[in-house]
Amino acid sequence: MGKPTGFMEYKREVSAAQPPLERIRHFDEFHTHLPIEKQQLQGARCMECGVPFCQYGQMLCGMASGCPLHNLVPEWNDLVYHGNWEQAYYRLKKTSSFPEFTSRVCPALCENACTCGLNGDPVSTKENEYAIIEYAYEHGYAAAKPPKVRTGKKVAVVGSGPSGLAAADQLNKRGHSVTVFERFDRVGGLLMYGIPNMKLEKHIIDRKIKIMEEEGVTFLTGVDVGRDVKPSKLLHDFDRIVLACGASNPRDITAPGRDAQGIYFAVDFLRANTKSLLDSQFADKKYVDTRGKHVIIIGGGDTGNDCVGTAIRHGAKSVTQIEMMPKAPDRRAENNPWPEWPKICKTDYGQEEAIALYGHDPRIYESTVKEFLKDEKGNLKAVRIVKLSWEKDPATGRMASREIEGSEQVLDADIVLIAAGFLGSQKYVTDAFKVALDPRTNVKTEPGRYKSSVDNVFVTGDMHRGQSLVVWAIREGREAAREVDEDLMGYTNLVVQ
Repeated sequence: MGKPTGFMEYKREVSAAQPPLERIRHFDEFHTHLPIEKQQLQGARCMECGVPFCQYGQMLCGMASGCPLHNLVPEWNDLVYHGNWEQAYYRLKKTSSFPEFTSRVCPALCENACTCGLNGDPVSTKENEYAIIEYAYEHGYAAAKPPKVRTGKKVAVVGSGPSGLAAADQLNKRGHSVTVFERFDRVGGLLMYGIPNMKLEKHIIDRKIKIMEEEGVTFLTGVDVGRDVKPSKLLHDFDRIVLACGASNPRDITAPGRDAQGIYFAVDFLRANTKSLLDSQFADKKYVDTRGKHVIIIGGGDTGNDCVGTAIRHGAKSVTQIEMMPKAPDRRAENNPWPEWPKICKTDYGQEEAIALYGHDPRIYESTVKEFLKDEKGNLKAVRIVKLSWEKDPATGRMASREIEGSEQVLDADIVLIAAGFLGSQKYVTDAFKVALDPRTNVKTEPGRYKSSVDNVFVTGDMHRGQSLVVWAIREGREAAREVDEDLMGYTNLVVQ
């Protein structure tokens, strides 16, 4: 696959990012990608490794190794190298519903499992994927391809995030009539309002939705199923229902002073920001303005980093990110060998921007908020944090934290953004459909299956597995579609992997 000696002849090259102090002036994507000739040489670096862990996509030591979609990475890397972009697109689309999304927002599990990366730099697979899909749009390969035959079956998909879109796309390709219900004003779910514009420009989503509409999928926005529409009506009007509402129940912080004005959930902060950007370029002022404010972000994951980048772009006076866990090592530990997912410290775009702007890393590790401090009007003015020590609990074998006496400190805070993850599906939806839940409040199914406890109702994505990556949501959507199709028709020819 690729050129047999390519990984020795060519160095890894990736797109150039705008300098941090330049890109914080706008909310657009900020990478300049390689010219096509150089991108083809990156395909040449894919080696004949024998066992392509890049497409393995299974769990090793509790974390995924390789692509959960089982993308045929060596095959399309080889096609990129030889300049056969059309066939590269068709091989990519065989397993991937939305490479235009994953090539922008996926953390590249494929690259972290790449054999070439064991003793050097991995193949730039994510950027090869970007090149393939953008070339396909430019040359017409990605145009709409409506199904030639319709089955007469109708399926409702509730939720238009990556999992719901993947299920809708596959079921429509099979010939079923699919209607997608979205409670917000734009299609895309997490992709639209959970991921900032600088990571995924929203016209990229609109471009794909337009194609899906041309292929026959119907999208209804501003319809909140469970409130505006009763499940009984959907069960009457459609042959099957797929719930893809996400794990949109945010985890709260219950420290004293939580009722202070100026505390927001990260998901609400990011949604309001993107909506205001798209509606009016912020002219409507319907967003949380961080200009001149001290911003504290509770949570060290991707969502926390997105809050860092967004707050900086609005002109925050300072940004601090509170992380409960210890700082991960800069290099793989001996007990974390390849091809396991590398448990190392990642400095993402938002943190890079904070370092460039403020002169230091915004993250404070092994700490938690002990109290929110208010002024006489009830507005947030500071947070009291305390350092944590992590020790193994001899009874359970799990790591547990304890506060370090005398380690408290007070940080100025005008705005706090809670990015502490999500607890599961929202109660009003699951109550409306009367589906059984597991102990984590995800919709319960048999292991490896997608059918809920209610006849003709299926579930997929974060609502099924809990908060996860976009690539896992897409895989779940494809697998759920296959199960729905088989349930409707008695057999299925939908390809999942």
